[in-house]
Amino acid sequence: MKSELIQALADPFGTITGLIHLHAHQAPLRRALVQEGQSLTYAELDAHMDRVATALQRDGVMAGEAVAICAGTSIAYAVTYLGALRAGVVVAPLAPGATSESLASMLHDAGARLLFTDHGVAEALGSHAATVPRIALDESAAGRPWTQWLGAPEIKPQNAPVDAQWPFNIIYSSGTTGQPKGIVQPHGMRWAHVQRGATYGYGADTVTLLSTPLYSNTTLVVFFPTLAYGGTVLLMSKFDAVAYLALAAKERVTHTMLVPVQYQRLMARPDFGQYDLSSFRIKFSTSAPFSAALKADVLKRWPGGLVEFYGMTEGGGTCILEAHLHPDKLHTVGRPAQGHDIRLIDEDGREVPPGEAGEVVGHSPGMMKGYHQRPEQTREAEWFDPQGKRFIRTGDIGRFDADGFLTLFDRRKDMIISGGFNIYPSDLEAVLREHPAVHDAAVVGVPSEQWGETPVAFVVRQPGQDLAADTLRLWANERVGKTQRLADLRYIDELPRSAIGKVLKRELRDLYRA
Repeated sequence: MKSELIQALADPFGTITGLIHLHAHQAPLRRALVQEGQSLTYAELDAHMDRVATALQRDGVMAGEAVAICAGTSIAYAVTYLGALRAGVVVAPLAPGATSESLASMLHDAGARLLFTDHGVAEALGSHAATVPRIALDESAAGRPWTQWLGAPEIKPQNAPVDAQWPFNIIYSSGTTGQPKGIVQPHGMRWAHVQRGATYGYGADTVTLLSTPLYSNTTLVVFFPTLAYGGTVLLMSKFDAVAYLALAAKERVTHTMLVPVQYQRLMARPDFGQYDLSSFRIKFSTSAPFSAALKADVLKRWPGGLVEFYGMTEGGGTCILEAHLHPDKLHTVGRPAQGHDIRLIDEDGREVPPGEAGEVVGHSPGMMKGYHQRPEQTREAEWFDPQGKRFIRTGDIGRFDADGFLTLFDRRKDMIISGGFNIYPSDLEAVLREHPAVHDAAVVGVPSEQWGETPVAFVVRQPGQDLAADTLRLWANERVGKTQRLADLRYIDELPRSAIGKVLKRELRDLYRA
């Protein structure tokens, strides 16, 4: 089996579903997916993926068309995702915490033929997007029960060949309000992630613990390689520090992906040292700023290596910090990954001289095809060098040191990263401006011990309005997704602006800290 796997991974392109099929034949009884007492072996996973693919083909969902999954983490969720890929169907994993209007917008944008959901999401969605047939992953009244929907086990799906540029999934960058952007990731991008996995010790004995949601690219960059190499994925419905540590010790976990705020909560546990975590080989982190002090604490007290990925869901270039190998570079996000071209440009789109700061742009084998049905925004996200090479703009400002390590200073765009989730201030500002008492509003991210960052609002009231600030904050929080709720709201006489009218958000952050 090992030689077959090595040969398959050496190919310029292959499929994750094909590798799972290989494991099902070579190690049918090995555990593939585990969650809260339930599990599927590789043989069972492979068979269930066939039943999903068969059902999609039976229902007329063609290769290249999309289905959406919006539900809590479950084995059925994972099987549906993988089975759709086997049928050549594009998956749009949607955030359950988004508003009903935003979910409906994303379903429409993706052109989803089916919606796989559960009771909680269906209740929140209500009558929005009622024309999309629903399948209930939790067997609830949210839709047709998943087990009844599955294809017959004796029927095999038709072969659906895909190539490297074929759409794999559509991941939405913003699921709160306004118009979310769908990031179309091709199969080749995911295959590049799998091939990178050999560097980090993935194999048949890998046990990966995941407590971040399956709709997040943060989770998927570890979920897919684990299965591609024949390892076991342990799924947690939601993160809990004590439950995480107990499960990690019991299952002898080797790999995990956590966002910085989760590391912070785990390391803050007074009983952290009582858990046997000696089985860990590699711990990953991404999605949010990771302080040097916290990295140092993880290295000191948690066995195994620590790897930080810096990049975007859109792809482009990735920087990797192998913190255990470079303890003197913990203030950086590492060096460009092998085969990745990271450059810095100025406001005019010209590369900056060595040692100067600029906006980070990147090119790699794994880049999005573009934003789904948004050619203008796709063009805005791209930068081309004088030779015509395509790069993705990050909006982050950074500088390379003499050793080629990248230090980040600020985000050119004012996106807030809270608990590993992206929050777009313009979404929240638009909601606030809908209230009749609001004349103007600006939202900024401020440091938070619990979330890393959290959004706060500064509001200029309409003349004569005396609505309490907390009342307005609660009103706004009822109209946004759970992860986007405002932590605080302050009234201000006038928003600070530059000479050309741009709100000076740095001044607002400084004002809030003061």
